[in-house]
Amino acid sequence: MGDLFDDYDKPFANPRKREGTAWDEMFESKGKARGPYKPLYDALTELSKDDLRARADALATSYLAQGVTFDFAGEERPFPLDAVPRIITAEDWRHVESGVQQRVRALEAFLADMYGPQRAVEDGIVPAKLISTSNHFHRQAAGVVGANGVRIHVSGIDLIRDQEGEWRVLEDNVRVPSGVSYVISNRRIIAQTLPEMFSTMRVRPVGDYCDKLLHALRAAAPAGVDDPRVVVLTPGVYNSAYFEHTLLARLMGVELVEGRDLFTSGGRVYMRTTEGPARVDVIYRRVDDDYLDPLQFRADSMLGSPGLMLAARLGNVTIANAVGNGIADDKLVYTYVPELIRYYLSEEPILKNVDTWRLEDPGALEEVIDRLHELVVKPVDGSGGKGLVVGPDATPEELEALKQRLLEDPRGWIAQPVVQLSTIPTLVEDGMRPRHVDLRPFAVNDGKDVWVLPGGLTRVALPEGQLVVNSSQGGGSKDTWVIAGAREQLPLIDHDAEFGASGEPMTRPMAVVSGHEHPQDQSPQDAPRGQGEQQQQSQSQRSGSRRQSQSQSQSQSSPARRPAVGEADRSTSARRVAVGEADLVSRRHRPDTEGTQP
Repeated sequence: MGDLFDDYDKPFANPRKREGTAWDEMFESKGKARGPYKPLYDALTELSKDDLRARADALATSYLAQGVTFDFAGEERPFPLDAVPRIITAEDWRHVESGVQQRVRALEAFLADMYGPQRAVEDGIVPAKLISTSNHFHRQAAGVVGANGVRIHVSGIDLIRDQEGEWRVLEDNVRVPSGVSYVISNRRIIAQTLPEMFSTMRVRPVGDYCDKLLHALRAAAPAGVDDPRVVVLTPGVYNSAYFEHTLLARLMGVELVEGRDLFTSGGRVYMRTTEGPARVDVIYRRVDDDYLDPLQFRADSMLGSPGLMLAARLGNVTIANAVGNGIADDKLVYTYVPELIRYYLSEEPILKNVDTWRLEDPGALEEVIDRLHELVVKPVDGSGGKGLVVGPDATPEELEALKQRLLEDPRGWIAQPVVQLSTIPTLVEDGMRPRHVDLRPFAVNDGKDVWVLPGGLTRVALPEGQLVVNSSQGGGSKDTWVIAGAREQLPLIDHDAEFGASGEPMTRPMAVVSGHEHPQDQSPQDAPRGQGEQQQQSQSQRSGSRRQSQSQSQSQSSPARRPAVGEADRSTSARRVAVGEADLVSRRHRPDTEGTQP
């Protein structure tokens, strides 16, 4: 027998003074595993710490070789993937799936209403001030929607399990939610690391996500377009989620472009290719609203392309996700979502929110000020754990400074009780220990159905007692196994095993951009303002010059072609991203997952 769990229940070296005890997802009591985890627990107990650590080291080596890394405290590290997966039963997953679908439908209705008649404001469901004071409410987005009416093509709804094991929504991500590439990568690696377990448990696959996404994007194409051209718009190689952008583009078999690769003419969007301009019908954008179109938002942005919003307003291109979705991510709007579900869907919420104080209410503000030392306080537009203050861990000086910020801007903050996120055994330096986790299920909306990826991204807080799971705060991830029901048939084709089965790197070079110039709409103001944006844009320009040189060299010998969508070999040279393989591996690809806090 192994020694993995010998010290699992030993007290923390620095115990946190928090109310309640976390719900452990593997163990009912000491040494007694819950039903779905029993096969995994039995297999793990046969391993020693050294055995499992050797497998964990192999995971890190594999991720480092593929460029699945992130920058933490100035150090390049492989994205931490724990070798012990999270397991969710079929019954549990049905509850999560239906709750996520319900929430996405309600948020779709809310966005359509806020950028339209605003009936919920007139009927007193949400105050007008809530909408007008949100930093992510863009009037430029009013009336701009895809042909099938979908605004939230992809969403990531962050969930936790509380002290009772009940699923609760922590926050909504419907702007440009990221992290799904790590779900796909994690599955591929874990299937190879624990093949003995993966072959005996009926785990639902995740490898068909890109097929679902591509179908939803094509379904959102402008009316009258029979064979829409889809592209993935990235800010460039210096973006922390660039690994994900390249992976999704390759697996969907579509072009990966930057803002300078696109231009508008006659109210339509075109892409520069080695064979001349090609019309673009759907843009799966991974660029924030403010940088998407310098004619409508930041005039100094070089990450987007002038004229995109006009083309979208004319119905000639679909931008996914829609511009202006960020209002639904506002953490103050989050507090109204249960009422929005009742209002728009006439249903009771399936998934509960975490209890939350709205600090605009003078009574709530007074109570929170008195209890700052025991609450979690979050900025309403924060992400990545930035700006969050955990009262029990804050110093008196930090609490006093926080108090002044709340008094000056109560609209900018919410407060919640400290929720003990559920724990799962995780391999750390001193062995197998409980660590807090959350879950981000990804949902894809094609206008007819909201499909939820079975599992999602489980993020784990690796430091002892830490409740913030973001990678920027030192967090990692786990593969998430959703067990199929007894009557549920698994697909005959194992997409998870097929993906990357040869063990080759998941990112390879592709040339799509030519040096030809075409007439295009230009911003009247194109002088960068702000040191941070100038640095990022100058870096983008340098990489663009290098890529343009590569493209011209390759186009002389073998012009790129555009294979039909669904082509059998999606990894041919015509689908390779425009950056060298060795160069890509050396980049910093930090998971850019948005805003999960305890």
